[in-house]
Amino acid sequence: MGKLVYTLPEGEPVAGVTSLAGEIYLLRDKGRDQVEVYDVITYRLQRRLTVPNIRSLTDMTSCEHCRCVYMSDGDGECVHRLDVQGAFTRWTVNDKPQGLSVNTSHNVIVTCDVVRKVKEFSSRGVLIRQIILPGDVIHPFHAIQTRSGQFIVCHGEVGDPVHRVCMMSADGRHIVHSHGGQPGSDTGQYSMPAHLAVDDNEFVFVLDDNNRRVTLLSPTLEYVRQVVSRDQLKGWPLGLYLRRQQRLWKWVPHRLYLNQQLRLLYVTDNERNEGIGRVVVFSV
Repeated sequence: MGKLVYTLPEGEPVAGVTSLAGEIYLLRDKGRDQVEVYDVITYRLQRRLTVPNIRSLTDMTSCEHCRCVYMSDGDGECVHRLDVQGAFTRWTVNDKPQGLSVNTSHNVIVTCDVVRKVKEFSSRGVLIRQIILPGDVIHPFHAIQTRSGQFIVCHGEVGDPVHRVCMMSADGRHIVHSHGGQPGSDTGQYSMPAHLAVDDNEFVFVLDDNNRRVTLLSPTLEYVRQVVSRDQLKGWPLGLYLRRQQRLWKWVPHRLYLNQQLRLLYVTDNERNEGIGRVVVFSV
């Protein structure tokens, strides 16, 4: 089980977290100062940055090679790029982007859940290729390309019959391995697996949104252990079940980032009905 190391300050809901050049980049869902930058050792706030012409931020990733951070904008159907020097640019995706990752060629992998596509862009936004996923991969939220060229994809929205993590062939046509199936809370089940991280040994960290936990899988997607439990994240508020006409309020993790050098796992934890979010840091 991961050990709690630190909790970054509460504020607006967090849409993504990553690190670059010895600093933590945290993406807040608000009108200005969306990017907060913290020191990776002391966790002290260094600066805030405003993403221009933003509509709705959905994820964040980084590339040490290109020295930049990428942010997906769902309603804007684009990706914003922030250079370490502070310059912003953006490019069009032509579909609503969800999850982001960077492959070994330093290209950006953009997952578009509504159209079931994975798109690969250069660091400057040139479309290299797009892959249409099989028909039973419904609502893919995040994809990571392995060193061998295969894709790890998590998928399953509320109401979908299958919630799982899949290893896809390099062309995206075939499922090589999978973990999960019918949604649920047992060890081999998920309830909206929303985000992934893969370490240098190709073990897979899966953020299980509605089950409020992080699961570790082997390189062939076999269950290893639970890394973060619901008890280590924000507690449920008083009055767990409200009247049927009212919404169920709860804290939900939605994004994670693995700092492989420090072996730290950063997990976002949001109460969106209340408009509150934070990042919890675990040693793994």
